[in-house]
Amino acid sequence: MTVTHAGPTTRTLYLLDDNADFRTTARWWLEGAGYRVLDFADANAAIATLEHQMQAGTLADSCLLLDVRMPGMSGLQVHDALIARGIAGPQAQWPLPVVYMTGHGDVPLAVQAMEKGAITFLEKPFEDSALEQALAKAFEAPAAPHRPPACAEFQRRLATLTDRESEVMRGVVDGKMSKEIARDLNISAKTVELHRGRVLGKMQADSAVHLTRMTMAQRVL
Repeated sequence: MTVTHAGPTTRTLYLLDDNADFRTTARWWLEGAGYRVLDFADANAAIATLEHQMQAGTLADSCLLLDVRMPGMSGLQVHDALIARGIAGPQAQWPLPVVYMTGHGDVPLAVQAMEKGAITFLEKPFEDSALEQALAKAFEAPAAPHRPPACAEFQRRLATLTDRESEVMRGVVDGKMSKEIARDLNISAKTVELHRGRVLGKMQADSAVHLTRMTMAQRVL
């Protein structure tokens, strides 16, 4: 990561990740960018701190960077616990923005993360520009959840897909393997892979996770 120095800020980032080396590197970068950073290796400690901060009314202008795969509690389970406590999710008065991080390009996890209201889903190792964009989006998030209008550019790309490519794309976004999609559509797995490659190209997606993230954000399919 390349440090981009920023002016003073009251914005606080809560970082939950079981990898000590990653936390050290991320904290160094984030503090260099002007954020106040509180990092945790333990999910329960992070939840307790966030709950205390919520009760104290000091969670404004904060964001949670949350690892997906951790021992004990997964990131998705942590998110569920925060929603249950009114810290995140649609029932929260001031919902805490959550940005997921993972070293595993797992499409079903990306879908679940976005359905829980995550701001976005970053695959490790990620570029500093991707993190900057995610944080900018998190801190621009409104206090109350809303459904933004679908992106015209995304719709334009979607319109370039053939009917078969659209069917394959639905399968990919649903987290299905090529063999499953092939069985559903009664075509060969090799043909599915061919269509999958064309879909990623036309949609300008780097990976299945990237495609899923775009699709979830646009509320299509």
